[in-house]
Amino acid sequence: MPTEVILPKVDMDMATGQISRWFAEEGAKVKKGDVLFEIETDKAAMEIDAPASGTLRNVTGKERVDILVGEPVAWIYADDEVYAPISPLVGEMSAKPTERGAVPPTSHSVAPPSGLPAISPTGGEISQSPSAARATPLARRLAREANLDLSAITGSGPRGRVVRADVEAAVAAKGAVTPAQPAAEIPVEAPSAPAPAAKPMSDDQVLKLFAEGSYELVPHDNMRKTIARRLVEAKSTIPHFYLTLDCELDALLALRTQLNAAAPMKRTDKGEVPAYKLSVNDMVIKAMAMALMAVPDANASWTESAMVKHKHADVGVAVSIPGGLITPIIRHADEKTLSVISNEMKDLASRARSRKLKPEEYQGGTTAVSNLGMFGIKDFAAVINPPHATILAVGAGEERAVVKKGEIKIATVMSVTLSTDHRAVDGALGAELLGAFKRLIENPMGMLV
Repeated sequence: MPTEVILPKVDMDMATGQISRWFAEEGAKVKKGDVLFEIETDKAAMEIDAPASGTLRNVTGKERVDILVGEPVAWIYADDEVYAPISPLVGEMSAKPTERGAVPPTSHSVAPPSGLPAISPTGGEISQSPSAARATPLARRLAREANLDLSAITGSGPRGRVVRADVEAAVAAKGAVTPAQPAAEIPVEAPSAPAPAAKPMSDDQVLKLFAEGSYELVPHDNMRKTIARRLVEAKSTIPHFYLTLDCELDALLALRTQLNAAAPMKRTDKGEVPAYKLSVNDMVIKAMAMALMAVPDANASWTESAMVKHKHADVGVAVSIPGGLITPIIRHADEKTLSVISNEMKDLASRARSRKLKPEEYQGGTTAVSNLGMFGIKDFAAVINPPHATILAVGAGEERAVVKKGEIKIATVMSVTLSTDHRAVDGALGAELLGAFKRLIENPMGMLV
């Protein structure tokens, strides 16, 4: 039986992906482990290897087209397997979509790879029962609960697959009363029912507010869609609580200058260069990690059944990339030296901008840091990135007048704002965490011992 090549799930939030390019063509001989194609998600580009050796056939996955996770994009035939080509008509897969493996081979048909319609000797597709309509598991369950015939629903997914939105549209068109839920069971009035949530403006409503020709439409890419969805989810489901304080940076800046001046030289292709060059952000990452270890109750994630208490501080750092942002993670930042954090952060940021990060390099983490100080932003509040319970927003260091022992002095001051998930980190606990961070920033020698 030929080996099915599917579009794999390489990202926790991935529902669809795109093949940016194929490295093997139809009919090519491939070996297990050879790179078949490059998959592009909203966050990264990854090379996918061949799951078996043989001949690549029936390449259905098109480049630069959204494909559902788990969908077959090609098949690999072993040398001793009979090749079952897709006829031009059947290859469209639109007239009568079928469920993978729904059609058993008979003595009068050619058994195709799993997921393809059976083909009769005359080249026509063998008729399928209504239950064989292609649909996602969720769409099947919703259709069953609403007593709807899947074969009567037009699918909008890849190759005509019925998805959740198609079933919901069919239910809406049919009306609130279905055979599975008689009208008598539906109360005429729900006196205490809450008012429906306000719906966002539709595309047409927005565009009507502007003169025709005064704008251009730029379609959302997968990254922007994912960012939008996660931000709405975070602000809708996480009770944000904010704490702000000022940190004096003069001692930290002086220590940073000394450490950079003492950096040993190393040989590279470009000649000798310093082994490291610390930034203020590197020291912020270290201070945040150590503060979490000093206040372990704040190093947590909320779940409905339990509080997840983390044993290490894995600090995500927001990095701006074309079209959006991504948060690569410094694992065990509490245990790493400043020089290691600095070099690791430079490598992660570089690969993030070229979309070469692996999923494990940006998924998870126990907290995050978002620094807009380099843009001159004084202070701001960041949105928590689940499953984190905290995120630290860092503003610019600037000279300010401060009062010390009744006298006005000039100091370099940085404002930081801690956003917390109030379910996991209460106000007092958040204040304790931010206080520990401030002590480390203002007494940076503590980060070296």
